[in-house]
Amino acid sequence: MSGTLNADGIEQAARRLEPVVRRTALEENQRLSELLGSRILLKREDSQVCRSYKVRGAFNLVSSLTDDEQRRGVVCASAGNHGQGVAFACRRLGIRGRVFVPSNTPRQKRERIEAFGGDMVELVVVGSTYDEASAAAHWDSERTGAVYVHPFDDVRTMAGQGTVAREITQQCDTAVDTVLVPVGGGGLISGIAVWLRAHSPHTRIVGAEPAGAASMRAALAHGGPVALPELDSFVDGAAVGKVGERAFPLVKELVDEVVAVDEGAVCTEMLDLYQTDGIIAEPAGALASAAARQVVSGTGPGAVVCVVSGGNNDVSRYADVVERSLVHVGLRHYFLVTFPQQPGALRHFLDEVLDKGEDIVAFEYVKKNNRETGPALVGIELERPQDLDSLLRRMGDSPLSIERIAPGSPWFSFLL
Repeated sequence: MSGTLNADGIEQAARRLEPVVRRTALEENQRLSELLGSRILLKREDSQVCRSYKVRGAFNLVSSLTDDEQRRGVVCASAGNHGQGVAFACRRLGIRGRVFVPSNTPRQKRERIEAFGGDMVELVVVGSTYDEASAAAHWDSERTGAVYVHPFDDVRTMAGQGTVAREITQQCDTAVDTVLVPVGGGGLISGIAVWLRAHSPHTRIVGAEPAGAASMRAALAHGGPVALPELDSFVDGAAVGKVGERAFPLVKELVDEVVAVDEGAVCTEMLDLYQTDGIIAEPAGALASAAARQVVSGTGPGAVVCVVSGGNNDVSRYADVVERSLVHVGLRHYFLVTFPQQPGALRHFLDEVLDKGEDIVAFEYVKKNNRETGPALVGIELERPQDLDSLLRRMGDSPLSIERIAPGSPWFSFLL
């Protein structure tokens, strides 16, 4: 859609959304405040309708369609949360819709799309990435005449998502020093930036995107939106291969900084949010507060706000979340150990290489020859990250052939 995103449009969106969305809490987080030495507030969009801010943009766009456009129906592509918002809007407004999602969309999100949409919405699973699902949805729109509801690169979507910032400025009882915002395609941070520059111009705005899908940083370096050659889809709610054409110039002009956050750091923050704060955040929902550890230092006169963008996390993913977190904080390490075919080789490894508090958490032969020997993949968990140095010294002194598999290496991604 053509047009200019401005604060007046966000104000109009807020009035349109008022009877529909929740005014989510802005609450102080003691854990992060003590850790970082600043007053950290969490904007709890995980408790929003559909458990994500995405409903704000989706409903604002769908509810603004003309009668003719509503009769033609709508179509969208989504990693999950936008699809839930579109489904909610379709059922609430009585409009037919189709939601295209990639195959890596968590089952929990697929089921919620169907639940919110009821018989008004058809769920279509296609492709392995958001961009493939988006291409299929665009083709469907051209073929059928259904209106394409963009998840981030439409002025109406961005205006609806910008209402998050409007609430922040109304709710905060002090000056807002910094706002940290998760970044996927750029719609949320564009809306937030437009509102803050009009109503809180001195607030520092920081975008946080996953290191494996840092499409906004790539666009800023390139001078315009550019497709990433590779994409890690773990942070599915923010794994976008190319940022929006309308969102990019707003981010370039209005946003102070965009940082990349390691997926392991996101997982660690997800676990801290759950275990300490009782907040169930999806990976994208933990991006902003994970990034706070990188960009917040010392006590300032105002508050630091982190947007917890969504809480649609599939519990079946927690094993992977724990694994990535343990690797990130240096408590879990993997090695290729070649055991000679002689009695006592494994006993030597257990008695002479491993020390107290060092546990084997994975053991699997990677390849066997006709004598039933070969390298074993061994996962070891430590009590403290600093114990790694002594473990590596004992491995170096051992007669066994032991090779460490470094996180991020091709071996690591291939074997694990």
